[in-house]
Formats: sequence, structure tokens, C-alpha cells
Amino acid sequence: QVQLVESGGGLVQPGGSLTLSCLASESIYNKGAMSWYRQAPGKERELVAVITNSGRKTTYADSVKGRFSITRDNAKKTVSLQNNALKPDDTAVYYCQFATKPSSWGQGTQVTVSA
Repeated sequence: QVQLVESGGGLVQPGGSLTLSCLASESIYNKGAMSWYRQAPGKERELVAVITNSGRKTTYADSVKGRFSITRDNAKKTVSLQNNALKPDDTAVYYCQFATKPSSWGQGTQVTVSA
């Protein structure tokens, strides 16, 4: 099973931006779609973004649509999530995973949006 390590989280003010990165321990080329999830305290994990194997199609949760952007760089073995116009409700631990392997997520990276 490939190992995934999320990074790039931090503390930002509302309206700020962060770029989250997910580094894989091995190739992600032709490994299928990849996803970003988030989980806030006391809440279930929420699917926020998906990128297809080809990288040509992306989907987003309504709560982040228009503000977040998911990309993948197969050569660098990374999947990124660009978070713009952040809101306090975006505060959560963010995880990436292979869509076909739900157990593949790493330790996550904390995003905190607070005035």
C-alpha cells in the first residue's frame, strides 16, 4: 500500500489561502482517482475534492466549489489542494487518499481559519 503524507496546513485569517500537498511514497501514475477529505471536530469525514486518473476532470463539494482547486503532478508524486477565500467552516484536518483505497490516507494536515 502506498504511503501518503499531507502537509501545508496552518493558521490563516478568513479570506486567506493555503496550498495543501500530498506526497506519495511511490508512483501515482495510473493509480486512479485521488481525493481530498476533511474532518472537523465532532463531524464525519467530508469529501471535498476528487481528481480523475488523467487529471482532466475534477469535482468538488458544494461547500468549497469555486474556492478550492485540486491538481496532481504524477512526476512529483503529489496531489495538491489549493484553498482560497478560506472560511472558519473550512477548519478541519485535511486528508488525501486513493479513491480506490479508503485506508490509504495519511496523518492529515490541520487547517485552522480564525480571525
